[in-house]
Amino acid sequence: MDGVRQLDEIIPLIEAVVDRITPDQLDNPTACADFTVTGVLEHMIGGATYFSPAFRGGTAGSVPPLEGELTDRWRRAMAELLSTLHSPGAQERTVNAPFGEVPVSMFARYTAFDGLVHGWDLSRATGLPYEPPDGLIAEVDAAARQIVQPEMRDGDTFGTEVEAPPEASRLEQIVAFSGRQIQRT
Repeated sequence: MDGVRQLDEIIPLIEAVVDRITPDQLDNPTACADFTVTGVLEHMIGGATYFSPAFRGGTAGSVPPLEGELTDRWRRAMAELLSTLHSPGAQERTVNAPFGEVPVSMFARYTAFDGLVHGWDLSRATGLPYEPPDGLIAEVDAAARQIVQPEMRDGDTFGTEVEAPPEASRLEQIVAFSGRQIQRT
């Protein structure tokens, strides 16, 4: 399954969480270093709006920031991300990612990994359910283990891989790979 198809599945799963976040949960801390729930959503909005023009052959960062309510901006940014990734020729283009010039097809896989983990961040911070199918997680995990290089584990992009507890779910295992601690309550 390519990265775009992964995102086609992941974004609606995250949206189901985002749609149920209440205003009093927006300042909740997340497992993503230094980000609250709002910070994770803003990070996702920023990444999607920054890179989407490049997927259509334009210049990354060439669109003005989205305005409006946070969850509405998140939905619009994710819709635009998917639209641009499905646009003609997008998969044949390259993009200047934070880790170098890469094919959009590879960057979509990276974005799927990032999104899958951020969905978990939001779920854990709010107590809302988030249950991506194991097959999807396995697909994202296989790509992530090829994409994430040691220099990307700078504490900002990703932390050092941590050991998942023996009873960890498949999702928790990929989350631990991203550098997040799995804490049981």
